[in-house]
Amino acid sequence: MTPELDEHGRPEPLIDADEWQTLSGFLDYQRATFAWKCSGLDAEQLGRRLPSSSMSLGGMMKHLAYVEDDWFSRDLHDEPLREPWASVDWRTRPDWEWETGRTDDPADVRALWDECVARARTLAARTYDAEGLGARARRREGGSPGPSLRWIMTHMIEEYARHNGHADLLRESIDGETGE
Repeated sequence: MTPELDEHGRPEPLIDADEWQTLSGFLDYQRATFAWKCSGLDAEQLGRRLPSSSMSLGGMMKHLAYVEDDWFSRDLHDEPLREPWASVDWRTRPDWEWETGRTDDPADVRALWDECVARARTLAARTYDAEGLGARARRREGGSPGPSLRWIMTHMIEEYARHNGHADLLRESIDGETGE
C-alpha cells in the first residue's frame, strides 16, 4: 500500500501498518516536513538566523545530512566517515556542519542532504530485510552493544521532530509561512 501525500507532498504514515512500516513512515514524514520548511528559499534565507540562535535552515540541513550518514552508514554499518565529513577536524570545529551549511551553495547542501537521506533509507531497509528491527549497530564504542535499528529509527524521528520545531520558527521569521 502506497501512502497518500498531503497538501505539502508529505507521505502520510499508514495507520494499519506493521512496526517497520510505521517507523519508516513516520521518519519519511518528518523528513518531508523538513524539506517543505526549506523549500523555495534562496542562499540568504537559508543562512538567516534568529537573533538569539546560531541556527539556520542551511546549517540544519547540513547537520541532518551528517546525522543521517552518522547513524545509518557509520554506526549501523560501521562504514568510515565519507566526505565531506571525513576531512573535518571535529575537535577544533565541533559545529562545522552548522557553520558551513549557513554559507554553502543551497543547491549543494540540498543535494548532500538528499544523497544522505537516500543512502540512509537504503541502508536501513537492507538491514531490516536481513535482520529485522532488532539488528544491532555494527559500530560499538567501549565494548557495549550498539543500539538496535528500532532505536536508531525512533531516535531519527525524534531528531527530525525536534529540528522541525526549530525550522518552523526560522521559516516563519523569513517569510511568515507557518504550518505544523
